[in-house]
Amino acid sequence: MDKKLMIYSFAGLVAAGAIAASGLINSKVENQGSQMPPIQQGDASMGGMQHGEKSNNPDRGHSTATQAKLTASRDIAPKTPVKLSIDVQDSAGKAIANFDTFQENLMHLIVVSDNLQFFSHLHPTYKGNGSFEVEANFPRSGSYTLFSDYKTSGQKEQVSVMKKQVAGGNLPAAAIDFYSTQTFGDTKANLAFPQPKVKTGEEVTLIFNLQQKSDNRPVTDLQRYLGERSHLVILKQSSPLTKADYIHAHAMKDSPDGQVQFMTSFSQPAKYKLWGQFNRNGKSVIADF
Repeated sequence: MDKKLMIYSFAGLVAAGAIAASGLINSKVENQGSQMPPIQQGDASMGGMQHGEKSNNPDRGHSTATQAKLTASRDIAPKTPVKLSIDVQDSAGKAIANFDTFQENLMHLIVVSDNLQFFSHLHPTYKGNGSFEVEANFPRSGSYTLFSDYKTSGQKEQVSVMKKQVAGGNLPAAAIDFYSTQTFGDTKANLAFPQPKVKTGEEVTLIFNLQQKSDNRPVTDLQRYLGERSHLVILKQSSPLTKADYIHAHAMKDSPDGQVQFMTSFSQPAKYKLWGQFNRNGKSVIADF
C-alpha cells in the first residue's frame, strides 16, 4: 500500500447474480475485533497468488511460486491470544529469506471468520529465514481463513491462503441485509454506485460517502492509511473461502472531502461482503457492507 495507486481485487457482500438496483451491497454484521491494525490466524497452507498490476482491475493472477505455512504455539481457544507463525517457502519447500516492503509493511494478514462476521487486518513481524510471527485473538469458535499478502524481493505482490479451526461449535450463518447507510462510531457511511446495476466482469466504481455523525457534515480529517487514502477488502461469500474469492482495492486519488472512491469488478454472480478501511485523524474506521 505505497504511493502508487494500484487497485487490487478483494471481495464484499453484493447480491446474488447482480447487485440490486442501487448497486449497494450491505451486510450488517458484527465487526468483532475489526480494528484495522490487529488480526491474524491461519492453518493449512495454499500456494501464493500473484496480484495483477493494472491499477483499475481486480488482481487475480495465479502464480504458485510460493506457499505459506501456518503453525500455532498451542491449541487455539476463543478470546485467548495465541502466537502464530507463518513460514513462506518456494515451491520446493525452501525458505524464502528476502521480502520487499509494500504498503509500509513486509506482510499484511487479513483474518476473517468463514461466516464473514469477523474481520481483522494484522501486520506480522519478520523473524528472518522466511518466518513471520504475530499474535492473534479469535473471538469465537469455528472456522477462520487467513489471507497473507507479501512480496518476495523483486517479485509482484502475492497472496497465500491459510485455514484455522478454533475449538468449539461451528459459527452461525451470517444475517444478511442490504442497508446502504450505516453508522460506525462517530462516522456515518453511505455506500453508493454511480450505475443503476452492477454486472459481472465489468469495472464498477464504489463510492463511500463519509459524514460526521453529529451534524452530517462531510468528514474532512481523513489521513493516509498504510500509504493510501484508504483500502477496500472484498470477499465473495463462499465455502470454503479461496484466493479467487478475495479482492483488495486502493482508493482512487482524486475524491472530494467526505468521499472515497474505489474501482474494481466482480467476476461472478454472488453475494459479497466488503470492508472499507479508513484513518480518521489517527483513529481507524472499518465500514462493512
